[in-house]
Amino acid sequence: MHSLPPIRYSKTFVKSLAKMPKAVQEKTEQAILLLQSDPAHPKLHTKKLSGSLASFYSFRVSREYRVVFRLASRRIIELMLIAHRKDIYRKHL
Repeated sequence: MHSLPPIRYSKTFVKSLAKMPKAVQEKTEQAILLLQSDPAHPKLHTKKLSGSLASFYSFRVSREYRVVFRLASRRIIELMLIAHRKDIYRKHL
């Protein structure tokens, strides 16, 4: 059995998560566990971003909220930001 990849939390992610409603925080915790076990799980709708965000990926926490992350190395997932879907791709990472 192989171990799950470690998750690293950027300061920006921690601050943005703290501003989210409690229900979104709880859903985010569940989604992170799912991401850690299977980054391509269909429930997450993980996608590689493009343009100036080409080195990042995103996954869904809910219909409204997304998390942007990057692969800090082959074995480390770094969560960069959580925000509403209408805002997340406009924010600076």
